[in-house]
Amino acid sequence: MTALVPPPRTAPGLLPARCLVRTEGGERLPALLWAAGPGWRMISNAVLGGGIGERAWVLNAQVAHGYRRRDPDRHLARLAAGFGTVGPGVGLMTAADVSRNGQSRDGGAEALATVGLTVRGWAAAADEGGVALAPPGTVNVVAALPVALTDAALVNAVATATEAKVQALLDAGYDCSGTPTDAVCVAARVPRPGEEVHPFAGPRSRWGARLARAVHRAVAAATPAP
Repeated sequence: MTALVPPPRTAPGLLPARCLVRTEGGERLPALLWAAGPGWRMISNAVLGGGIGERAWVLNAQVAHGYRRRDPDRHLARLAAGFGTVGPGVGLMTAADVSRNGQSRDGGAEALATVGLTVRGWAAAADEGGVALAPPGTVNVVAALPVALTDAALVNAVATATEAKVQALLDAGYDCSGTPTDAVCVAARVPRPGEEVHPFAGPRSRWGARLARAVHRAVAAATPAP
């Protein structure tokens, strides 16, 4: 049974994401909800709403340590509906404390990150043991750009955000590229007639550079000391 508590506050500045609290299994668990509304195209590897398409909201829900449900997409959809979302959206989850998040903006690019590094390592690790049983995603990045991007540029933006995340972890003193279940969501505007649609989002393009700096600072702000 999930009991919903009215949102106690709005996370300052970014996106903006509301911090909501629910009671689940006797534990109070926060979640961050960005009710973006219409006019956004998003790309994500999330279990709910992943891929590329128009999305109206992003939910980053904290779950209990030791989470073992086999239907995280249905779980997230139920949580999102309980929080009053409308239309398709993106659902992320993590065992990290989402109320302790990092936020940043750079020239119109915005980013919000939640970071937990209990289970971490390098992407090209030789040992694949235990990956399937890893706890839910611990480094979640949500970013938004106020411009339209092509599909290829959206893919480019995910690569740029991921590079910036790894750079922030290394700068913080961690010997890792992330966790086995990191997730990312990048939002860009739906193009209007006659509006420029940007074909690049690499780290040296105008919007890719802004995205990288915003993600780097957001991850750095949310990353605990080693």
